[in-house]
Amino acid sequence: MGETTTASTQDRGGQTRTARKRRAILDAATTLFLREGYLATSMDQIAAAASVSKQTVYKQFADKQSLFREIVTGTVAEVSDPVAEQVASLRDNTDLAAGLQGLARALIAQVIQPRMMQLRRLVIGEAGRFPELGRLFYDSGPGRTIDTLAATFESLAARGTLRLQDPRLAAEHFNWLVMAAPLNRVMLCGDAGRPAQADLDRYADAGTRAFLAAYGANTPLRPASQLESPPN
Repeated sequence: MGETTTASTQDRGGQTRTARKRRAILDAATTLFLREGYLATSMDQIAAAASVSKQTVYKQFADKQSLFREIVTGTVAEVSDPVAEQVASLRDNTDLAAGLQGLARALIAQVIQPRMMQLRRLVIGEAGRFPELGRLFYDSGPGRTIDTLAATFESLAARGTLRLQDPRLAAEHFNWLVMAAPLNRVMLCGDAGRPAQADLDRYADAGTRAFLAAYGANTPLRPASQLESPPN
């Protein structure tokens, strides 16, 4: 009887009813927060959109802030996890210029997704009231990427592939040489201001060349046309 009851609480993918409800709450809350803003969204609205009771929402999340915190953490991780893996793979890359170029293009593509841009604007808008959320976003996203870059660049410098004295500063230079222009444009101008793909690639390639001009040791500087395009 106990096994039958347990089975009835799971869907075909093995997900429990509680997990499904939690997922529905997170999805509904994400949509409402990004569309209406943090302050304008109530737990009642979230419960209605998720088709659960308000009591169920509070059973999963103590308050609206903890719900928002989990959304920030989860959404940023979707971007930062694959980026961190690609950064770490640079240590074994035999063509640093091509590896950095591929990373630069991937970094731009991940960060300026519409959903990420909406969340970034929302977190910035709430930073005055909830500075810990801004810190969480930074530590989980840009901060994590820069930390991983710094550790990788330090390893590459020890092998003589890069020349640098401050790995973290070099990491910040790479990140913002690549990201600053397209990120600011999309942040301030909205999705309509998103550069064309060819322009995004140009930002990535130019940022990579500028970084290698400053920090490359034995890496030959080649024009963008000679840098092999990374696989899609």
